[in-house]
Amino acid sequence: MSPTLFAFCVAAAFGAGFIDAIAGGGGLVTVPALTLAGLDPVSALATNKLQSAFGSGSAMRTFVRAGHLGWDEARPVALAAAAGAVAGALLVSHLPVEWVARVLPFALAFAALYFVLSPRLSDAPTRPRLSRRAFLCGFIPAVGFYDGVFGPGAGSFYMLGFVGLLGLGVVTATARTKAANFASNVAALAALAATGHVVWGLGLAMGAAQFFGARLGARAAIRNGARLIRPMLAGVCLAVAAKLALSQWGIF
Repeated sequence: MSPTLFAFCVAAAFGAGFIDAIAGGGGLVTVPALTLAGLDPVSALATNKLQSAFGSGSAMRTFVRAGHLGWDEARPVALAAAAGAVAGALLVSHLPVEWVARVLPFALAFAALYFVLSPRLSDAPTRPRLSRRAFLCGFIPAVGFYDGVFGPGAGSFYMLGFVGLLGLGVVTATARTKAANFASNVAALAALAATGHVVWGLGLAMGAAQFFGARLGARAAIRNGARLIRPMLAGVCLAVAAKLALSQWGIF
């Protein structure tokens, strides 16, 4: 790989880390960058899991240090997400993922509409609609499974659950989303690393850039709350939905 392409991927990772820490969807930037750099689709996805783990871990650490996430709160979320992601990564070769790609744009468009219109999406918590046990045993592993199988928009789905089902304020929900993202990234990476498709040198360099980009993004989310997170969530959902829909039609 040329130094120019290497630097391009690292720069893309920094920007993706900033976006992902606030609203998810960083893979929308990094996976195409890795593909343009010449990686095959499987290597691009596997290497993306490596570098995105640095970003989600950095964002989670920033939220913990700012007092928006405790380890006692993060641990059960992380374990549930990791369990789902490992199952998804191990079963991906046996599952018909094509239907997921067809349905996902509509699911993300619905999520964007929810983020724009729902009065529950604010800095203040609201009444939960699902018990914590059901949420940890059902919803979180399901999204983790999806992250291990496919991945795009997983952060938005985690966020949708924390706000819409548990009734958390957006900053607290974003903090817990990063814990779930980090766990599912690391778990899926552990399963994919055995396949030999991870490009370690490039992934680690991009991971370092993700670390610092995510740190800045998490600080911006903490400082600005719903007024920043809400529009970015909707924008990311629509961008990922559009990208997946165009890919299905063979346009992009």
